[in-house]
Amino acid sequence: MLEVANLKLGVVLSDIMGKSGRAVLDAIVAGESDPQRLLSCVSQRVKAPREEVREALRGRIRPHHRFMLKLHLDHIDALDRAIAAIEKEVGQQIEPFRAAARLISTIPGMSDIASQVVIAEIGIDMSRFDTPGHLLSWACLCPRNDESAGKRRSTRLRRGGHWLKTTLVQAAWAAVRVKGGYLQALFHRIRARRGAKKAIIAVAASMLTAIWHMLRDGTKWQDLGANHFDRANTQKTANRLIRQLQEIGFKVQVATA
Repeated sequence: MLEVANLKLGVVLSDIMGKSGRAVLDAIVAGESDPQRLLSCVSQRVKAPREEVREALRGRIRPHHRFMLKLHLDHIDALDRAIAAIEKEVGQQIEPFRAAARLISTIPGMSDIASQVVIAEIGIDMSRFDTPGHLLSWACLCPRNDESAGKRRSTRLRRGGHWLKTTLVQAAWAAVRVKGGYLQALFHRIRARRGAKKAIIAVAASMLTAIWHMLRDGTKWQDLGANHFDRANTQKTANRLIRQLQEIGFKVQVATA
């Protein structure tokens, strides 16, 4: 609707529903159309030059545009109120499990909402799952058992665990952006061989494995570090580095320190 009215608000603001964007939209709905007055609604913290922002607010606003914008904003406000009411209710219901949710939220990428979803899906009693592998299988985060005549025909994940799997994958994408962490190192290690999709599923499975141990033992997240795999197999790391040096034209002689 803004584009139809030739208002290029999305070009100068990263979030048109942010504080500045919402102030501009409310002013437009109220009847304002002067670019200079609309510019006064934009915060000084916006990075775009003020002249550029003013030109982006120079449009052809008609009563029809104001009417449609008001409908959209009222709809968004109604959804925000519904979300707030749901979050309040969830907060009350999660109170007996607040400590467990707070424990899970120490994992990189696990927000408060993601932690609450995981608790709602798997509970806090890990005795029902004999091993982390049983939990991964229940959550459908491990390859299916599709084998015939000694040949594995498919490694696709089984369908199931919709809310749990989706939440863990979203949290995994957030976790791999944390620099210097084990989860990011795991993602890059697997992505080089299997691709990003399989790598992110592996990260989600690793996070769920950690959750099983944390809920069973009551321990917080302990990051193994980005160099965990290098420490785990020093000889393999040394061979890889020697090979890389040889590929760029160096002759390498290795001696144990």
